[in-house]
Amino acid sequence: MIARRLKYGDTIGLISPAGAENPDKIKESIKYIESLGFNIKEGKHIYKRLGYLAGSDNDRAEDLMNMFRDDNVDMILCVRGGYGTMRILPSIDFDVIQKNPKIFAGFSDITTFLNIISQKCGLITFHSPMCNSNLLDKYTLESFLSTFMNGHKPYIIKNPNNIPTRCFSSKRSVSGKLVGGNLSLLCSTIGTPFEVDTKDKIIFIEEVGEEPYKIDRLLTQLLLSGKLDECSGIILGQFTNCELPHYERSLTLNEVITDRILNLNKPTITNIQSGHSYPKLTLPIGSKIRMNCIEGVIEVLEPVVS
Repeated sequence: MIARRLKYGDTIGLISPAGAENPDKIKESIKYIESLGFNIKEGKHIYKRLGYLAGSDNDRAEDLMNMFRDDNVDMILCVRGGYGTMRILPSIDFDVIQKNPKIFAGFSDITTFLNIISQKCGLITFHSPMCNSNLLDKYTLESFLSTFMNGHKPYIIKNPNNIPTRCFSSKRSVSGKLVGGNLSLLCSTIGTPFEVDTKDKIIFIEEVGEEPYKIDRLLTQLLLSGKLDECSGIILGQFTNCELPHYERSLTLNEVITDRILNLNKPTITNIQSGHSYPKLTLPIGSKIRMNCIEGVIEVLEPVVS
């Protein structure tokens, strides 16, 4: 199932389902999105703060469901990540979402929503920049707009020419549905009714601000839970601020990835520019893709919007 593609003049609904954000920053971002030619509808609770949360669980869940119910909203964009989406997973009415398919976009803590909505509703969702992301970055904005406005036909996702990917595969290509997102969030749902299904899927993984031993621990959890054994291919995105200034008592990030990922001999593409840095490419979660292991690009094999 796919949502209707975005057009200039359409309305983007904003929700804060996780962490709180500075109201001035939200308003500044809204002005920029409006300058691109879109209307904005603010969720009722997007400026709230409850400690590290953007309001109570009921507030955040209410905004999410109201945006899906609102016929005047064409796309739902999250304000930011942070923490909090897992707390409201039990409050999501997946029947309502399935009956009201819309573009749903975000990344980081929003990973939980992207995958479970895709799995339960069959709706393609989007690992993409959010309201508070830097949409002034040329490649980030181009990928963002092109995906939602022109993604009604197959297309290719690739890094800017000056940022190479690396491919590790004995196969020329491998195909499957794309799942994944932030490594910590993927691991956090394991053992719950909301865990990601990786069987015969291509899993995308990115992370921010975790030392190599923590990356090791999280990847090991994916290994022990069978999530990496079941997948057909692996795409590694940006691992931002996951390095150390010295390694006297640590493996390097590359050593961890070699040991935990590359030694599996699964088709793997690394350094895809999506995650917690820039450029930030938009990826369609739940879409059938092909990992082109010769060119180091992602081929989206089906429309992601109608």
